[in-house]
Amino acid sequence: MVRLLLSIKAELENVTSLEPPADFEFFFKVKCNSCHETHPKSVSLNRQETYELSGSKGNTANFVWRCGQCKRESSAKFEDAYGIKPYTAENGQFGPLLVVECRGLEFIDFEPRGIWKCKGMKGTVFSDVDLEDGEWTDYDEKAALPVGVSAVGSQWTRA
Repeated sequence: MVRLLLSIKAELENVTSLEPPADFEFFFKVKCNSCHETHPKSVSLNRQETYELSGSKGNTANFVWRCGQCKRESSAKFEDAYGIKPYTAENGQFGPLLVVECRGLEFIDFEPRGIWKCKGMKGTVFSDVDLEDGEWTDYDEKAALPVGVSAVGSQWTRA
């Protein structure tokens, strides 16, 4: 079992925090720890979905995957105790987002596609932050300032 920490960084313009909603669909690149084959497509995980592990008695995971090369079954599960942390770090600095417990696989990349949410300087909540193109801009009426998120990056490390 390996515990992996996903950290993200971003340039925030007049935004105090950035985070995915509770039902967010995470997209990761996955690599088999047995044969070291990297899956050619991104895989998706959702914290609210669980799947039974074959051959176990009631154990579940958020992601169950059978490697196309070696046929070994692997799994991953979000650590609920850690939760999801909003990104509030200084611009361009990495900040922790989540921890995943992996068995037989590792995640090697993260795609921030999907709808995120963020808060403006005066507390305005923007719940439609689409980072599919790598950046998002809007205008905060309450603060009378432009807001934006750009240059999103990520890194995986051992937790």
